[in-house]
Amino acid sequence: MTDFVGRRRELKELREDIARTGLDTLSGRKAKAPRARVLLIAGRPGSGRTALAEAFVREVADQYPDGLLRTRLTAPGGETLATERAVRGLLEGLGRTTPPGAGEDELSSALRTALKGRRVVILVDDAADPHQVDALLPDTPECLVVVTAEGPLTGIPDVRPCTLGGLDTPSAVEMLVQRIGDTRVSADPRAAESLAEECGGQPAALALVGGWLAAHPKASVADVAKQLHDMPAGVGGPLARGLRLVYESLPQPAQRTLRLLPLAPAGIVDSHTASALAGCSVAAAQSTLDDFAGLGLLHHAHNGLFLLPGCLAPLLQALLEAKERPAEVQLARARMLERTVRLLHSCRAMAETDEDDGVGLREKLDGVPRTLRFPDRRAAATWLDTRLPALSAAASLAVADGELDTLARRLIAALVRALAEHRGTAGAAPELYGLHRLVLDVAERRALHREQAAALLNLADLDAETGRTQEALDRYRAALDAGRAANDPYAIGRAMESVGGAYQELADWHRASDWFGRALAHALARGERTDEARLYGRLGNVHTYAGRYGDALRNWRAAAAGYRRLADVPGQAKALSEMARVQEYAGRPEESLHTCREAVELARRAGDQRLQAALQVRLADTLDRLGDPAAARLHRSAADRLLGDDPAACEIRSGSD
Repeated sequence: MTDFVGRRRELKELREDIARTGLDTLSGRKAKAPRARVLLIAGRPGSGRTALAEAFVREVADQYPDGLLRTRLTAPGGETLATERAVRGLLEGLGRTTPPGAGEDELSSALRTALKGRRVVILVDDAADPHQVDALLPDTPECLVVVTAEGPLTGIPDVRPCTLGGLDTPSAVEMLVQRIGDTRVSADPRAAESLAEECGGQPAALALVGGWLAAHPKASVADVAKQLHDMPAGVGGPLARGLRLVYESLPQPAQRTLRLLPLAPAGIVDSHTASALAGCSVAAAQSTLDDFAGLGLLHHAHNGLFLLPGCLAPLLQALLEAKERPAEVQLARARMLERTVRLLHSCRAMAETDEDDGVGLREKLDGVPRTLRFPDRRAAATWLDTRLPALSAAASLAVADGELDTLARRLIAALVRALAEHRGTAGAAPELYGLHRLVLDVAERRALHREQAAALLNLADLDAETGRTQEALDRYRAALDAGRAANDPYAIGRAMESVGGAYQELADWHRASDWFGRALAHALARGERTDEARLYGRLGNVHTYAGRYGDALRNWRAAAAGYRRLADVPGQAKALSEMARVQEYAGRPEESLHTCREAVELARRAGDQRLQAALQVRLADTLDRLGDPAAARLHRSAADRLLGDDPAACEIRSGSD
């Protein structure tokens, strides 16, 4: 990687802008609220705006001891990235978890709260509009936000852009020296200056030309300057001419690989991506990518990743459209998605190694080539973490394409399973929410009612877990409609029960019991005994909350009988414990005592010490009310022996949980 050169004047201006008095203050108006200082670096793609921003934040890092956060708002292909994803990424960088499905306003508020009292720099790269940036701005004047964009961002108050042109000639020549050494430059300094002028002082063009000269040590600087000068006017500006110089020097297989790189999701490339796109071996793809990085066509990232510069993406896209037939492009995209699905299967398999012996793992990886296997679980998890932006982008692009829906569905399913295995459902929830929405998009477009119902149920569950109960209720009802359209008994029953659960959360006991009753009737008609027992318990629970103790007892008794028929001893014990609770609420302590003792025996048989202890405490409370304190003390002692004297350990969870 070359050192940053030039831009001394711009760096000085930016440093001075940090302390500059705001426009509102200058005009005698009081600012509405204290906010972070925003510095804008504006320049065309390839002007080195990101390099300048990085150099600047390195210079001022000691003034912001709480660190540096980075985010990007535009993909290399020019697509505007979701602001919610950018804010979520910043929160994760601060170690804050974010609720799945949270909107931009909620996430922005969480970010501002997380940044209170901190002195951080936020580097926002390639902003497309002021609204994106505004969502990221802290309400903390001690923070600094450095934004790069193609032009001014009107709408953000008190921001004047630092506008970039080309590098001055000495700095441009210095950049060439960093690439090719000083021998050829010293031999003909005027030619080096001429070459810098042909490149317009544009850092991206200089990087390409310097990379080409480094790969061709016998070529003279003067010859290259002449080649660029003699290119037809229709080729374009300095960057386009520099790319043509490099592109035409490549062998044809490498040319084709380069043309296909704009298909890489989020501009993130590794050897597997390039191998699948070009239809070559992984080793050959890796060698080609290393060569591209040396030529300035790619940037090295980390963990074997390369980044496609955003300034090159539209030029390569134009080459792709001019040189490749649409059918070949679609085939290359399909190969890439298929490779990604297989890597995700391998990644998921490695997450299950703790549960499997070597034979089980070999069976899961049967048929997977060695090049697609990970050495261990940790390597698989690292791959998943570092590739996640590209994997998420691949899923989004596949869905948006509309012609690869089968592959898109397989990719999303594989990514959901891999994330759940490595991070757990709760840990992966923010990513899973977006993936389920993509599944819903495909299902609605293709009228796949069964998949539509499944996606709606998954999204509603995540809504419910994060307190958006009304949104969850609406989705559960939509899932019920989709399940009926698909004639899917599982989805219908699941949706009915979930609608009841949402109404229960809203404390609408009448509607909750009505929907649980519908779900129970559905389960009875299908002979689903496990569902029957659970739903009797949920009805019993709702009736208990509503104070309808007679109805509650009938349903808990039916639940206990159902669990007994299933030979589910823990389930039966918990149902009886709930019966005992309701009997006590109903003023029938002797019956409660008898039921509770029966439940204790079942809990003992099931080996559930926590439930035993909780029931012993309940027995003690009942005996106290019946006027037998000595027996009550014995039961409390028994509970202490089982789980210690922590009262929280003796809480009985509802049978509907």
